[in-house]
Amino acid sequence: MIPRYARPEMASIWEPQTQFKIWFEIEAHAADALAELGTIPKEAAKTIWAKAKNATFDVARIDEIERETKHDVIAFLTHLAEIVGPEARFLHQGMTSSDVLDTCLNVQLTRAADLLLADLDKVLAALKKRAFEHKMTPTIGRSHGIHAEPVTFGLKLAYAYAEFSRAKERLIAAREEVATCAISGAVGTFAQIDPRVEEHVAEAMGLRPEPISTQVIPRDRHAMYFSTLGVIAASVERIAVEIRHLQRTEVLEAEEFFSEGQKGSSAMPHKRNPVLSENLSGLSRMVRAYVTPALENVVLWHERDISHSSAERMIGPDATVTLDFALVRLAGLIDKLLVYPANMQKNLDRLGGLVHSQRVLLALTQKGASREDAYNLVQRNAMSVWRGEGDFLQLLKKDAEVKKYLTDAELEERFDLGYHLKHVATIFKRVFGEP
Repeated sequence: MIPRYARPEMASIWEPQTQFKIWFEIEAHAADALAELGTIPKEAAKTIWAKAKNATFDVARIDEIERETKHDVIAFLTHLAEIVGPEARFLHQGMTSSDVLDTCLNVQLTRAADLLLADLDKVLAALKKRAFEHKMTPTIGRSHGIHAEPVTFGLKLAYAYAEFSRAKERLIAAREEVATCAISGAVGTFAQIDPRVEEHVAEAMGLRPEPISTQVIPRDRHAMYFSTLGVIAASVERIAVEIRHLQRTEVLEAEEFFSEGQKGSSAMPHKRNPVLSENLSGLSRMVRAYVTPALENVVLWHERDISHSSAERMIGPDATVTLDFALVRLAGLIDKLLVYPANMQKNLDRLGGLVHSQRVLLALTQKGASREDAYNLVQRNAMSVWRGEGDFLQLLKKDAEVKKYLTDAELEERFDLGYHLKHVATIFKRVFGEP
C-alpha cells in the first residue's frame, strides 16, 4: 500500500493489528464452540476471551518470534499464549494455519467490499445528479474520435451510471461468493475438529461455512472477487479517458475543477491539466494487474500449497486500497466537473451541418432514390464541406439531383437538432427508472 493512494478506513483493514485481532476472534470463537461440545473446559474459553479480547497485540514481539519459528501463525499463537496464560493450550485445537489465514482473509475482503460498495454509491449519486443536470444538453457523439451524430451530455453520464450500476451488482455477488469460512483442519477432512465448530465460527464472523475445502478455501472464489475489482477499474478508466479527451484544448467541452492556488505545470503557468483523470487511468491499470495473479492462484497442488499466499499478501491490500481511493476520487471529479454547453454547441456546428447526413440519406431513399445513389449524392456534398467549400445545407439546396427528390423545406426539416434527442427521456427512464 502506498500512503499517497490510501484512505485510512480501507488501509486499517489490512494493518497487522487488525489482522491479529481477527485471528484472535477466529481462535476464540472456535474455543467457544469446542467448549460447548465438551472438547475443552468452558472456563478456558471464558478466560481466553477475558484475557485477550481487549488486548493490543505486540506486532514487534510477533515478528521477533516469527524470525525464529519461520511461521506466522505459530508466532501469533506463541504471543497469544503470553497474554492468555496456561489456558492457551486449548487454542487451535484440531485446526490448521489455513483455517485462520483463509477465514481472516475472507473477513478482510468482505469488509473491503462493504467500503467499495459505499464508494460505488457515491459515484452513482454524482453521476445521477450530473446526468439529470445535463439531460438535454446537446453535444456531439463521436465514433472513431470523429463527429458522428448529436447526443446529450446527460446521456454520456447516464451510460456511466448504468455501467457502475452493473459494477455494484457484480461486487455484491463477488462479496457473497468470497464470504466463506473454513475450520476443517488438515487437508479439510474435519478429522480433528467437529464441523459444528466451523458453523459457529462462520456465523460469529459474518461468513458461511465453505461447503468443501481442502486445506485451503478454493481460490476460484478469490479469482472472481479480484476479477470484479478489475472490471470496476476498467469502468473507472473508461470515464476518466472520456473526460481527458473532452478536456483537450481543441475540444474543451468539460474540464476537471481547478481549485484556487492549484498549479498545472512547473514550467507553464497557463496550464490546467486533467491530472485527476490521468491519475485514475494509472490506478485502474494497477487494479487490473492484480487480476492475473488471482487467477493463477486457483491452481494449487493437491490439498494445499502456499504459492498463493505471497501474492495475496500483496494483491489483497493493494487492489482494495487502490480501487477505494480511485472510486472516491472519481466521485469527487464527477461532482465538481466543469461542463461547457456553449463549447459543445460550437463543436456541434463545427462541421457545417454534416452531423445530419444520415437524415438526408434516409429522406432521399424514402422519396425514391436507391440507397447507393442517395449515399453518393449526400457524400459528394459532404466531402465539399470537409474541403471547406461551403455549408452542407446550402450545398444540398443547390444540388440539382438532390432537388429532384427533396424541397428546400424538406431539407431544412432534416437539420433539426431536436430530432436526435426525442428519445432521451425514454433512455433515462430505462436507466434511472424515472423520466
